[in-house]
Amino acid sequence: MTTPTPTPNGRVEPTETGRDLILTRTFRAPIEDVWASITESERTARWFASWTGTPGPGRTVRFRMTQEEGMPESDLTIVACEPPTHLAVSSVDDFGSWHLEATLVETDGVTELTFVHHLEATTDVTDVGPGWEFYLDLLVASRDGTTPPVFGDYDTSMRPHYAALLH
Repeated sequence: MTTPTPTPNGRVEPTETGRDLILTRTFRAPIEDVWASITESERTARWFASWTGTPGPGRTVRFRMTQEEGMPESDLTIVACEPPTHLAVSSVDDFGSWHLEATLVETDGVTELTFVHHLEATTDVTDVGPGWEFYLDLLVASRDGTTPPVFGDYDTSMRPHYAALLH
């Protein structure tokens, strides 16, 4: 059985300080349940990373990437946390600075997640776009119980989409 090639939905918008990579996913679920999927360590471990520490705005937790070879760890600062609608975090690691936001909106039992990666001017969106598409599709699979995607299906197939966004 052949897996269909994933379809990118990310877009890039200019900002005063660089660019924002914006991706969305929609869930037939209450906002509180989707919020738990992006904030509770046991649930975030299913698609991205587990974390330890005491969460809260201005606090730092330690996260371990569960989908990456070697399961690298880093500190993650919680910039804003307004349950169940808004989470903003930042981190610095060997690959750069990460300034991320998630906003949730529920309408009639359907929750839309808008994920924003505030990119630095030097960040290559053709590298990070496919990665976030993969992680967000892992989030979908972890919630739906469907077969998890394979990163190799994302990197090569999505690079042209993200390269085109830069022109």
